[in-house]
Amino acid sequence: MPHETYAACIEACNGCATACNHCAASCLKESDVKMMARCIALDMDCAAACQFAAAAMGRGSEFAKAICALCADICQACGEECAKHKHGHCQTCAKACKDCAAACREMAG
Repeated sequence: MPHETYAACIEACNGCATACNHCAASCLKESDVKMMARCIALDMDCAAACQFAAAAMGRGSEFAKAICALCADICQACGEECAKHKHGHCQTCAKACKDCAAACREMAG
């Protein structure tokens, strides 16, 4: 079963997507939303990439490794941006992105 083979990576992707969605929503509530624009945009891209990667792995897609490689790159960019901000939600998101990037890189080989 593909979903069992990739369980750790799927879990990392799902956790990262949740953290990114929370971070984006929280950034929109910050006093200087304009300063958070890149963070919000990357959060949205990262959440979508993580959800796509998890779904691809779950169904055993022939493109799962390529999708996970792309997901790792997006997670890295999002994590680096989030790490620049002091907000708790950004720091939590940065860690989830770092962990997911590592899991996706390992899965992609």
